[in-house]
Amino acid sequence: MAAAKDGRKAPARKSAAEEQLPGIEDARAAFGPALSGALERPRAMLRALRVRPPQLLHLEGGEAADRVALALWWAALLNCEDPEGMEPKAMAMGPCLSCSSCLRLGVNMHPDLILLDGREGSIKIDEVRGLRPILGEKPHFARWRVIIAAEAQSLGIEAANSLLKVLEDPCPDTCFVFTAPQRERLLPTLVSRGWMVTLPWPEAGRPLPEELRPWEQALGRFVAEGRGWLDMTSERNGMDAAKAQHIVLIGQKALADCIAGREGGMLSAVFRRLPEAALMQADEIFVEAQDQLQAQVSPLLVLDAMAARLHVLARRR
Repeated sequence: MAAAKDGRKAPARKSAAEEQLPGIEDARAAFGPALSGALERPRAMLRALRVRPPQLLHLEGGEAADRVALALWWAALLNCEDPEGMEPKAMAMGPCLSCSSCLRLGVNMHPDLILLDGREGSIKIDEVRGLRPILGEKPHFARWRVIIAAEAQSLGIEAANSLLKVLEDPCPDTCFVFTAPQRERLLPTLVSRGWMVTLPWPEAGRPLPEELRPWEQALGRFVAEGRGWLDMTSERNGMDAAKAQHIVLIGQKALADCIAGREGGMLSAVFRRLPEAALMQADEIFVEAQDQLQAQVSPLLVLDAMAARLHVLARRR
């Protein structure tokens, strides 16, 4: 290394990876939802599992942001570079969230973190097949390679079965994490292979997010009057399985609000006019729609059929 004019060694040039190290605020924003007081019990369970991590961990309950943030927190817990990270006292506190490993994991820039993201669409079989050559190698830098299937209910049948085959083979130094609203949304064979951690369920009467309210209004109007559903043309053009699942959940929430006697939106008001037997049929319609989406039926066809069946149900009553 060339010496500086004053006789001291010139500082080592940063590598490209070091120059791209994310800021603490960016990384901690990704971990933020996992740090709430409401998730202290799930975090305590994960700290206890750290000594002998399960090959497959399921995170259910809570909101999608909570589940994915906690999956990233788990990856950081396993790979924190804090020199005291293996001490019992430090283990009780969790990852430092400020070392190079934690920062990279928080923003999905770590070479030993693989995120299969089902939040914006289905997880494809080619993504799962791409794991096979990687799993034959040891982690590059981390103690544990972590593979997160975010919102794993978006796995198609072929992708889920392919992932099941991957899990049948030993994957040394590798942990899988599946996040999903409920374990029932996953293949039973996948659920049976993992360790389940349940986050606190969202408050039942919580209002819908602002971006979902137009869908609730459009569905409520169509069920009641048979019109207005196709007016969502621009939104329908970008429809995928993940968005379709959110719309089905809108209907299930409206039905739950109706049954619990909570004030809801237009769709809940329509349900309140129906007898109990019709409400049970509506619940079956929503469950069938979720099953069809998981089987990779066209999202638009599933939603249109669901809306049409609900309208017919309301007209008959």
